[in-house]
Amino acid sequence: QVHLVESGGGLVQAGGSLRLSCAASGRTFSNYAMGWFRQAPGREREFVAAISWSSGGRLYYADSVKGRFTISRDNVKNTVYLQMNSLKPEDTAVYYCAADLHGLGSSASTVYDYWGQGTQVTVSS
Repeated sequence: QVHLVESGGGLVQAGGSLRLSCAASGRTFSNYAMGWFRQAPGREREFVAAISWSSGGRLYYADSVKGRFTISRDNVKNTVYLQMNSLKPEDTAVYYCAADLHGLGSSASTVYDYWGQGTQVTVSS
Protein backbone atom coordinates (compact mmCIF):
# COMPACT_ATOMS: atom_id res chain seq x y z
CA GLN A 1 0.00 0.00 0.00
CA VAL A 2 1.21 3.50 -0.87
CA HIS A 3 -0.23 6.66 0.66
CA LEU A 4 0.19 9.93 -1.26
CA VAL A 5 -0.50 13.42 0.03
CA GLU A 6 -0.29 16.47 -2.21
CA SER A 7 0.31 20.02 -1.00
CA GLY A 8 1.29 23.41 -2.35
CA GLY A 9 -1.76 24.32 -4.37
CA GLY A 10 -3.40 27.70 -4.19
CA LEU A 11 -4.42 30.83 -6.04
CA VAL A 12 -1.85 32.60 -8.19
CA GLN A 13 -1.95 35.25 -10.88
CA ALA A 14 -1.12 34.43 -14.47
CA GLY A 15 2.63 34.42 -14.97
CA GLY A 16 3.25 33.35 -11.41
CA SER A 17 4.74 30.17 -9.97
CA LEU A 18 3.79 27.41 -7.58
CA ARG A 19 5.56 24.31 -6.37
CA LEU A 20 3.50 21.25 -5.64
CA SER A 21 4.75 18.51 -3.36
CA CYS A 22 3.61 14.94 -2.99
CA ALA A 23 4.74 13.03 0.07
CA ALA A 24 4.69 9.25 -0.21
CA SER A 25 4.64 6.58 2.45
CA GLY A 26 4.09 2.87 2.70
CA ARG A 27 6.65 1.33 0.36
CA THR A 28 10.20 1.96 -0.79
CA PHE A 29 9.74 5.25 -2.62
CA SER A 30 12.82 4.90 -4.78
CA ASN A 31 11.44 1.76 -6.42
CA TYR A 32 8.51 3.33 -8.19
CA ALA A 33 7.82 6.03 -10.74
CA MET A 34 5.73 9.08 -9.97
CA GLY A 35 3.41 11.11 -12.11
CA TRP A 36 1.37 14.29 -11.96
CA PHE A 37 -2.03 14.57 -13.57
CA ARG A 38 -4.67 17.28 -13.50
CA GLN A 39 -8.38 17.58 -13.98
CA ALA A 40 -10.25 20.78 -14.76
CA PRO A 41 -14.02 21.11 -14.24
CA GLY A 42 -15.91 19.32 -16.96
CA ARG A 43 -12.80 17.78 -18.45
CA GLU A 44 -11.10 14.42 -18.25
CA ARG A 45 -8.02 13.87 -16.15
CA GLU A 46 -4.91 14.60 -18.20
CA PHE A 47 -1.25 13.80 -17.91
CA VAL A 48 1.14 16.55 -16.82
CA ALA A 49 4.53 15.02 -16.02
CA ALA A 50 6.21 11.84 -14.84
CA ILE A 51 9.57 10.71 -13.54
CA SER A 52 10.93 7.19 -13.44
CA TRP A 53 12.16 5.46 -10.31
CA SER A 54 15.59 7.03 -9.87
CA SER A 55 16.32 10.64 -9.07
CA GLY A 56 18.20 11.06 -12.32
CA GLY A 57 15.72 9.01 -14.27
CA ARG A 58 13.63 9.60 -17.33
CA LEU A 59 11.30 12.57 -17.43
CA TYR A 60 8.08 12.92 -19.37
CA TYR A 61 6.04 16.07 -19.96
CA ALA A 62 2.82 16.95 -21.67
CA ASP A 63 3.36 19.31 -24.57
CA SER A 64 1.20 21.91 -22.89
CA VAL A 65 3.61 22.27 -19.96
CA LYS A 66 7.02 21.68 -21.55
CA GLY A 67 9.42 24.48 -20.76
CA ARG A 68 7.22 25.74 -17.92
CA PHE A 69 6.87 22.82 -15.49
CA THR A 70 9.63 20.72 -13.96
CA ILE A 71 9.17 17.42 -12.16
CA SER A 72 11.76 16.20 -9.68
CA ARG A 73 12.03 13.77 -6.81
CA ASP A 74 13.90 13.45 -3.55
CA ASN A 75 14.23 9.78 -2.66
CA VAL A 76 15.51 10.66 0.81
CA LYS A 77 12.45 12.74 1.64
CA ASN A 78 10.09 10.38 -0.24
CA THR A 79 8.70 13.35 -2.08
CA VAL A 80 8.05 14.30 -5.68
CA TYR A 81 7.75 17.92 -6.74
CA LEU A 82 6.17 19.81 -9.59
CA GLN A 83 7.62 23.26 -10.10
CA MET A 84 5.18 25.28 -12.17
CA ASN A 85 6.32 28.54 -13.73
CA SER A 86 4.68 30.98 -16.14
CA LEU A 87 1.29 29.74 -15.07
CA LYS A 88 -1.70 30.33 -17.31
CA PRO A 89 -5.43 30.39 -16.53
CA GLU A 90 -5.76 27.15 -18.49
CA ASP A 91 -3.52 25.46 -15.92
CA THR A 92 -6.35 25.78 -13.40
CA ALA A 93 -7.27 22.30 -12.20
CA VAL A 94 -7.05 19.84 -9.38
CA TYR A 95 -3.58 18.32 -9.50
CA TYR A 96 -3.03 14.71 -8.51
CA CYS A 97 0.13 12.75 -7.93
CA ALA A 98 0.25 9.04 -8.65
CA ALA A 99 2.61 6.14 -8.08
CA ASP A 100 3.56 3.53 -10.68
CA LEU A 101 5.00 0.49 -8.91
CA HIS A 102 6.59 -0.77 -12.13
CA GLY A 103 9.05 2.11 -11.85
CA LEU A 104 9.19 3.38 -15.43
CA GLY A 105 6.56 6.11 -15.51
CA SER A 106 4.07 6.83 -18.25
CA SER A 107 1.61 9.38 -19.57
CA ALA A 108 -1.15 6.77 -19.31
CA SER A 109 -3.14 7.06 -16.12
CA THR A 110 -4.06 3.39 -16.25
CA VAL A 111 -0.56 2.23 -15.33
CA TYR A 112 -0.57 4.04 -12.02
CA ASP A 113 -1.42 2.02 -8.95
CA TYR A 114 -2.02 4.66 -6.29
CA TRP A 115 -3.37 8.19 -6.33
CA GLY A 116 -3.43 11.11 -3.94
CA GLN A 117 -6.51 13.16 -3.10
CA GLY A 118 -5.45 16.17 -5.16
CA THR A 119 -4.64 19.81 -4.56
CA GLN A 120 -6.41 22.74 -6.21
CA VAL A 121 -4.45 25.15 -8.40
CA THR A 122 -6.25 28.28 -9.57
CA VAL A 123 -4.62 30.75 -11.94
CA SER A 124 -6.34 34.09 -12.29
CA SER A 125 -6.06 36.21 -15.42
